[in-house]
Order: sequence, then C-alpha cells, then structure tokens
Amino acid sequence: MAVEVVWVPVGAGERVSVVAVSGWLFERAVAALARRRPRRLVHAALVVHLPPPPGPDVSARATWTVEMVPAWAGPPGTAVAVSGPVGIKVLGRSRWFRYEVRVRPGVAIPDVAYAVARTELDEGDERAGLLLACTSDVPELTWGRPVGTAGMWNSNSVVAWLLRASGHDLKDVRPPDGWRAPGWEAGLAVGAGRASRQPGRVLGVWGPHSRVP
Repeated sequence: MAVEVVWVPVGAGERVSVVAVSGWLFERAVAALARRRPRRLVHAALVVHLPPPPGPDVSARATWTVEMVPAWAGPPGTAVAVSGPVGIKVLGRSRWFRYEVRVRPGVAIPDVAYAVARTELDEGDERAGLLLACTSDVPELTWGRPVGTAGMWNSNSVVAWLLRASGHDLKDVRPPDGWRAPGWEAGLAVGAGRASRQPGRVLGVWGPHSRVP
C-alpha cells in the first residue's frame, strides 16, 4: 500500500480530554439541529509509504505521517508544511491559536493504538508522492470556520483536501460505520479544484517542500 487513512477517536488516549468533551457537546448540538442521534467523532490522519532515497538498503521503504496539530503541541517548526489560525483569524497571531500541518518521516501518529479503522489506498508511489508534494499547498483556512455550506475547516478537512487534490479514488474512503468526521466534506469541496491534476515525478526529496512540475 502507498497511503493509509487512519481514523482515531477524538480525544483518544487522554484521561480527561477537553477536546473530547468539546467535541461531544458540539456533536450533541449539531445532532439536535439535524434531528438525528449523536454519533461518535473521529479524527483522520495520513500515513504515506514511499521508496527511500537512493542508498544501500533498497528494500526499505520510507514512512511519512501527515497530521494537523495545535502549533503549541511539540517543538515549534517541526516539519511544518503550512500553518493557519484557529477560531478567528486575528487570534492566529498567537501560537496558542494556530494549527500546523506537520509532515514527518519515521514518526508514528500519536494515539495510533486507539485507531478504530484504517483505509488503505494503493494507487502507486507517484500518486503518494504527489500527495506529499501537495502538503505545502494546503489552504491556510481558519480552523472551525465554515467553508460555504460544506461544513467547517479542521484536521479532517486537511486529510480530505490532500486526498482529493492528489487525485486519489475516494469512492471507498469514508469514516467508519457509526462514526462521524466533521469537516470531511469541506475538505473534499475545497480540494475539488485540484482533483484534475495528474501525478508526476516529484523533484528532489519526497516531502513537504517538494514540488510537482
């Protein structure tokens, strides 16, 4: 496989999670407005498997993770592809109100042990490399703000945008049964304008600063 979508419950791995509680309250409110039963919320992240750069061990494969995280989580500037504001654009002047899309080789997704499902996409190294190259083009939209009528922009939006922008076949890519991924449709809608782009050879090293000619 070249790309995996990993579905992790919101707030997994934390004994007392503000994120999980906030998400639960949000889902209750949205479900009430839609007159449906609340569903459990899931957060999507990406694992990309690619051949390593030329070297003695040609059998090894390089593994990259792509995930949106708060800017204050972990060392600043660690493999950051793009960064954007949270809540209100003006608040983004503070690191406490910014998110980062981080692209890291050989780093496991936090709380991956709690994943409720994985969706595998095997469309070749070229397509996976294009996805990595697209990470530096992710729109720096405001987290939590609506994107037209498609929903709000968040971590799920980033994953959906990257998959759509890099031309992956998404007919079988959806949240696990019984779970909901807020922001997924927003990412698909924004990424639709990039969907026609064809895979090509990424110059230089695979990663967030590569470019597709």
